[in-house]
Amino acid sequence: MAVTGELTEQFAHAVLPETTSEEYSRQEFVKSLKFHLASTVSLGIKAAYQVRAQPQFKQAKGREPETYREVQHAMAGEPYYQFWSAMQRNSQEMMWKAAQVPVERQLPSLIDAFKNASGSKGSLTLDPTLETPRYHRLVDIHCMPGGYHTEFAEEDIANGAVYDRAVYVYVMGRMGPLNSDIGDSTANFIKAKFPDLKPRRILDMGCGVGHSTLSYVDAYPDAEVHGIDVGAPMLRYAHARAESLGKPVHYSQQNAEKMNFPDGYFDLIVSHILVHETSHVAIRNIMRETNRLLSPGGVVAHTETPPYRQLEPFDAFMLDWDTRNNNEPFWGASHEIVPADMAEETGFEGAKAFEGLQPSAYESADAQRTKVFQGGDFGGGGAWYIWGVQK
Repeated sequence: MAVTGELTEQFAHAVLPETTSEEYSRQEFVKSLKFHLASTVSLGIKAAYQVRAQPQFKQAKGREPETYREVQHAMAGEPYYQFWSAMQRNSQEMMWKAAQVPVERQLPSLIDAFKNASGSKGSLTLDPTLETPRYHRLVDIHCMPGGYHTEFAEEDIANGAVYDRAVYVYVMGRMGPLNSDIGDSTANFIKAKFPDLKPRRILDMGCGVGHSTLSYVDAYPDAEVHGIDVGAPMLRYAHARAESLGKPVHYSQQNAEKMNFPDGYFDLIVSHILVHETSHVAIRNIMRETNRLLSPGGVVAHTETPPYRQLEPFDAFMLDWDTRNNNEPFWGASHEIVPADMAEETGFEGAKAFEGLQPSAYESADAQRTKVFQGGDFGGGGAWYIWGVQK
């Protein structure tokens, strides 16, 4: 489905943190700063590359840079790039702080809202014994304080609430009032590519607060929808959010590398921006696990931003900013995955692998996109890269 209409504010569901005028202004400033960096300041980086770094590299090597790593080496000392990068990192830290302040102020009432959540036939199952993966414990992914799993109070939902609002600021409102563009776009892709697929049960891995999970409740109304994540605060918030919106989802706290569902339980397994937050070993474990969980003819699909092999070296260098500067240590490697190779390595048939770009379902944001893929401008390209395999 394509979402039309004017670019609007984030939808005020029952557990979305309320803001004072000062808190709202601070968040809007960060959103505007991010847009300025993405749409205006970033343009000077390519000019600096073409005028200074590229000719210097050619003089030293006798040729143009051929890979994004060579561009990175050429740009390492470029002052304009360093300025943009520092501002980008600062805007990220400012964003989390701006989202944290209102959550901290009203956390008890938000927890009460979670406790009183009702409205659909969804469920929530938590596992206090689940070990958070080491690759999440050792770094605050995308600079989010405490990551997805840290709890600051009993029955905490703080980081879920922070994430929900921060995502809206981060993407500058361009993923829709429910931050659902990735799920909506992926559902459109799957329906077009696999029109005969009528899933009975659907799994969203690394579901976070359910931004993309709810898209499948709408896209496949006859299916039973599940969402898993390692973070209890995210899942509590996701459950309360889904209940307030009347969307039945069965959330459970699990690691996608090893889940407790029976063999062949799902006809469709999806993830949205999960792959770049898992390790080299973990994504292969996850793919093997999806192979176990899929029914014959079932589909697994992962949605990310484009692989570097589809971009010019300079553009790949710009997209790779997150690897080095945004606490995303697996970002770069995830963008070098070849779907057919991954399928073969994890027990699928390589010939049944697929990949493609899907235009954003949120058409109203098109005029406010940069139309390029670059660090700090998630979703600015106006399309999502989807890869996977059919069993």
